[in-house]
Amino acid sequence: MSPEPAGLSGSASETEDHGVVAPRFRLPPATHIGVVRLQVADIARSLAYYERVLGLHVIRRDHGGTTLGPVGSDSALIELRERAGARPHPKRGQLGLFHFAVLLPDRASLGRFVRHLSDIGAYAGMSDHLVSEAIYLTDPDGLGIEVYADRPRGEWRYEGRELQMATIPLNVQDLVAAGGTERWTGMPNGTRIGHVHLHVGDLEDAAAFYHEALGFDKVVWSYPGALFLSAGGYHHHLGTNTWAVGAPAAAVDDARLVEWELVMPDAASVSAAGASVEAAGGAIERSADGTILAHDPWGTPVRLVTGGSRGQTP
Repeated sequence: MSPEPAGLSGSASETEDHGVVAPRFRLPPATHIGVVRLQVADIARSLAYYERVLGLHVIRRDHGGTTLGPVGSDSALIELRERAGARPHPKRGQLGLFHFAVLLPDRASLGRFVRHLSDIGAYAGMSDHLVSEAIYLTDPDGLGIEVYADRPRGEWRYEGRELQMATIPLNVQDLVAAGGTERWTGMPNGTRIGHVHLHVGDLEDAAAFYHEALGFDKVVWSYPGALFLSAGGYHHHLGTNTWAVGAPAAAVDDARLVEWELVMPDAASVSAAGASVEAAGGAIERSADGTILAHDPWGTPVRLVTGGSRGQTP
């Protein structure tokens, strides 16, 4: 088994003193993000980017799309679906995807990735978020990507119940030095999708859906224009922000997030989460494979699955 990335694991007993607990149904501590499905304009162009720049490899191709994962693993992270000529994601943003975030298993891997980006001349933004160190990229369709590594959970700091996160300059030289002399050979085994970050129209409405109905705990609520939520005390499985208020929601002909998976440990949890969304007035779609599809107030789909489920997009 691959090592657990720093800070990702947690238990209910470890999180009672922090955050704001979901008021009704609460997502199990083992909940995590699964496959992120993206619509792109040119599959060949996107594959060239995701393989060369990110270091992912193709796991399978079928009528539904092309699935990518870490080197030496069949663990699916991203599924690309082509809609020829899809409009690029606007620089000003639109309601829906802000970025999806690829979590590396350790800091050394992130250091090697940064050196790889330098070697191939790929532009990236970089930030230190106190709980993690992050690299920011944009794919050929303008879709946002974060590649990051967590700091150990014991180094995270709280003010009262709220986790402290910030955006400060990254110590790039120290990070690259952590990578040692080993060269980057692609996304390592143990890489996963750590979180999804969405543009939303209103933070209170986002909290009503994702916290009160779906069952995420609030973790960070004082960050300007943003709300961060998680299960099991993680720094965030989901970020929401109002930095694109006034922009339209992603449309069917746009490069966009088609859906993202929220993976739970068992079918009972999936059913309970779906029932909680329904009780709060939300509509859900139950599939024959046991997955449940729900949409947030701005139409962004989230598919609720168990560890062994992989639902099909409409």
